[in-house]
Amino acid sequence: MAALKQKKIRRERGEYLVEGVKMVSECIAAGCGVSCIMCTEEYGSAFPGAVVVSRAVYESISDEMSPQGVLASVKLPDVSARPATGKCLLLDGLQDPGNVGTIIRTANAAGYGEIYLAGCADPFSPKAVRASMSGIFFTRVMQCASASEAIGALGGVPLVCADMNGRSVYDFAPPEIFCLCIGSEGSGLSGEVRAAAAHTVKIPMRPTCESLNAAVSAGILMYILNGAV
Repeated sequence: MAALKQKKIRRERGEYLVEGVKMVSECIAAGCGVSCIMCTEEYGSAFPGAVVVSRAVYESISDEMSPQGVLASVKLPDVSARPATGKCLLLDGLQDPGNVGTIIRTANAAGYGEIYLAGCADPFSPKAVRASMSGIFFTRVMQCASASEAIGALGGVPLVCADMNGRSVYDFAPPEIFCLCIGSEGSGLSGEVRAAAAHTVKIPMRPTCESLNAAVSAGILMYILNGAV
């Protein structure tokens, strides 16, 4: 299981790691393909069929700073790009797995069920899965080789791009179905996504603030745009 911390091994085996009592329980409840559960002795009765190991062995495998004692290997879902069926997200070049996972978490809460990733950190890395707080189980995450693949898969769904040169999101009436595009932490959206944008919006800020964290911006915009429809 420890090898699944590596992206290469996750791809080769077609599995990823889920850790924590709540996360593993919700993964099972969501019907994800759990292939193996490992736990320490105190959780053996809660997860029948799990491989029970000593605390020392468990901690040698765990990716957590303060591990609870439950870990599962889970089948990777189909991540190929498909057309959008409702409000969705395009994450363009986000390299921080914590931000990717947090956005997935918020998307699940706000009702954005489909998330296209282009050139982003692996959403199935332990850090991203942990930050998603089970959102990874309840959204369809699609990993695209490029922004052009993601745009093509969207099939004409209008892109609403987040950029400081856009109009205030509070003055914008979004279409019923749209794709909110969030750029990388350092350089923002790629030129390809900007060129395909139907609309560009910004979050008004005081002059003393230059920018917001990508996950924070995404969360604010998701909820404002959701309420405006």
